[in-house]
Amino acid sequence: MVHGAFCGGWAFDAFRAPFEAAGHAVLAPSLKGHAPGQPVAGLSMADYAEDVARLIRAQEAPPVLIGHSLGGLVAQMAAARAPVRALVLLAPSAPWGVAGGSLEEAISAVSLYALGPFWMQAIDPDYASARHYSLDRMDKAARKAVFDRMTPESGRALWETLNWWLDPFLTTQVAPGRVRAPVLALVGDRDLIHPPATVRQTADRLGGETRVLPGMSHWLLSEPGWETVARGCLDWLAGAERVSAA
Repeated sequence: MVHGAFCGGWAFDAFRAPFEAAGHAVLAPSLKGHAPGQPVAGLSMADYAEDVARLIRAQEAPPVLIGHSLGGLVAQMAAARAPVRALVLLAPSAPWGVAGGSLEEAISAVSLYALGPFWMQAIDPDYASARHYSLDRMDKAARKAVFDRMTPESGRALWETLNWWLDPFLTTQVAPGRVRAPVLALVGDRDLIHPPATVRQTADRLGGETRVLPGMSHWLLSEPGWETVARGCLDWLAGAERVSAA
């Protein structure tokens, strides 16, 4: 399970439980630079993806890979580098070449420029943004508990993700056909960060399926209704494995 921006493996503390109860051994590592006190400035999405790909290759058999938000893009990139059994994307960031169409996506792409050369910096999490766009369906106590565990994010990784059209290295490109596994993308119909139309483009590029979740927003990992999200993932995985076995 691959976490998103400003987070760590702790983001899956609740979400992993149904998978473990179903018999899955779950790994939820913190990406490089995301443990408290670790330097994150200058790290690239390619650094994150290669670390996850290395972990995939270390397993006895191709694993199921689940990624949330920016971690969903890391998961796509890693699955193009190393074989996986299935790929589940929870409100994923889009790869190079998939253009968002909402006002919120456009604002995200340009707002960080107010910080100057943000791609060289470590960017601190912003509570107002988290409250309005990511943790908006959680009560105050739960929202504060998640935000208090957040850590800075690499400005370079954010630039490569949000401003991909300016990246001459095509860092976040995931070429069609490179992911040779079943793909499921889940997105809340209230998600403003990665809205359904953009997530559907991402899944289509990978030859995958998109499911839009009524009433859900961006923090699919533990906002109200997350148990249904996890159960939907498990049911889909069971179906995908039956098809594969046949």
